[in-house]
Amino acid sequence: MERTEKIKELRKQSLSLPMQPGVYIMKDSQNNIIYIGKAKALKNRVSQYFGSDTGHSEKVRRMVSQVDRFEYIVTDSEFEALVLECSLIKQYNPKYNILLKDDKGYRYIRISPPPYPKISVALQKPDDGARYLGPYISGYVVKEAVDEANRIFQLPVCNKTFSKAKKERPCLNFYIDRCCAPCSKNIPEGEYNERVEQAIEFLTHGSASLLASLSRQMEEAAENLEFEKAAKLRDRINAIRRLGDKQKVVRSKVADQDVIALARSEKGVFFEIFRFKKGMLYDREDFFVDESGDLEAVRAQFIQRYYSVRDYIPPQITVDGEIEDRELTEQYLSEKAGRKVRIVQPQKGEQAQLVEMCRNNAAERAAQQAGISGRDAAALDELARLLGLNEPPRVIESYDISNTGGTDCVGGMVVFENGRPLKSAYRRFKIKTVIGQDDYASMREVITRRLEEYEAHKGEDSGFGRLPDLILLDGGKGHVAAILPVLREKGYNIPVFGMVKDSHHKTRAISSEGGEIAISGKRSAFTLVSTIQEEVHRFTIEYHRKLRGKSGIGSILTQIEGVGEKRAAVLLKHFGSLKAVKAASIEELANVKGMTRPAAEAVYKYFQENG
Repeated sequence: MERTEKIKELRKQSLSLPMQPGVYIMKDSQNNIIYIGKAKALKNRVSQYFGSDTGHSEKVRRMVSQVDRFEYIVTDSEFEALVLECSLIKQYNPKYNILLKDDKGYRYIRISPPPYPKISVALQKPDDGARYLGPYISGYVVKEAVDEANRIFQLPVCNKTFSKAKKERPCLNFYIDRCCAPCSKNIPEGEYNERVEQAIEFLTHGSASLLASLSRQMEEAAENLEFEKAAKLRDRINAIRRLGDKQKVVRSKVADQDVIALARSEKGVFFEIFRFKKGMLYDREDFFVDESGDLEAVRAQFIQRYYSVRDYIPPQITVDGEIEDRELTEQYLSEKAGRKVRIVQPQKGEQAQLVEMCRNNAAERAAQQAGISGRDAAALDELARLLGLNEPPRVIESYDISNTGGTDCVGGMVVFENGRPLKSAYRRFKIKTVIGQDDYASMREVITRRLEEYEAHKGEDSGFGRLPDLILLDGGKGHVAAILPVLREKGYNIPVFGMVKDSHHKTRAISSEGGEIAISGKRSAFTLVSTIQEEVHRFTIEYHRKLRGKSGIGSILTQIEGVGEKRAAVLLKHFGSLKAVKAASIEELANVKGMTRPAAEAVYKYFQENG
């Protein structure tokens, strides 16, 4: 109750703020700054925190629950508010703002002491007798360079120590030409040390210098008829050149730019940054931020924080979606860089492909946290963006209806969890309340029964005991309109969309209340939705065919209340045909073994009404 009164007091104070741009500073009961934000109109922005929390993310709710008071600074413009906000956040590092470290620490290249030294990446430079190169700012560059050097020169990356007395059987890396296997004693120590020195030259002077040196050595070996040595040098030269070809794959026609993309998970947002200079990828970073909700706002806040602690800002920043206050952010970055900085969102071509690659890497990070594959994480994230969901749907339920001319009407429900089918959660429904062919009414019955099952099994972690994050119907706008009232009536706010097929029965689009959403251009999401649509159709039609095969013409009887498969079979056997069953009186039906009078009356009434 005390907290409720505090919120009311804070709301009253916020409603007295001016309708001017500025910065607001939230503080807790210990006078610690816990959040700093900017506003175009202070009154409107700050009062939103202390009104209804329906649209608030969990993080915002936590922050508001700790606010004891707030302060504000009025500025002359929204741009001044942004500059001040970035400066204050950098100074105070409030716990509820997006916080990024100035750097992730330096890296060193470590060459262990002889005999048989190994090359690896180190975070520190202890006095351990090893040789160290560096420091280097980019951990990504160091790791990639060391991995490539070890691969080209076939140096060991295992934890073994290679004493002179001990000889071991080589591991798989030797047999796939990834290691020269000093453990097997097949390579003289002098030749091994030569490989290490060449690797160090590669790391310190680059591939061009080393290629020239190796080419000279290869020619000398050939002239001296040392053909085996010449062949080894040739293979090493080819390996370095292949590395150059590989690097050309990740190139950009835009000489200097950063590419930034994100992927969402249940816990927050993963950002990936590809940094290009002279058209080459020279660095790569990734960050996790505990944020959710409006991606345009999250993307803008991340970019502002990221470059507020960076000395270099490229002339172009390429992003994977819209950002809030784009013009303001461009102005802020331009003033900080001392030249024009553009933020662009490519739609096609090479730049769009780079964004896609960057997003897939962000999805890989999200997938690692969620324990799923990067491909599935990318597809779910893309689907969420397409449908305007706040986060990727972890559990998707899909429904389809199948019948033959209005008979043997059934519904099927399939479940996909983290992008994969969860067959233990599949369910079948025999339509009970709908007579004839009415897919909309049948779908309403299925959804109603599914929600009733949830209410009966609420709290269970599988089957009907949990609700989905998304419902996909095998159908169009009409199917969506048919079941939305059912969900709303029962108080469930589950996103619902239809899956529309083309004339060849292939997925064409996604249908919503407002129309159709094109999906063919979203490869990952398209593949996932197509898979779900094919699976729910397969599952439902398989059940329908099974029923038809079991009961044949008797399936008409099983649609009647109180008549199951056994009673249908008994009636057909007793009367000899469906026509005779239709012509029977209530007394004749009731006298059949296994029938009850209510069931007989239901059969008689059904055929009187339906002919």
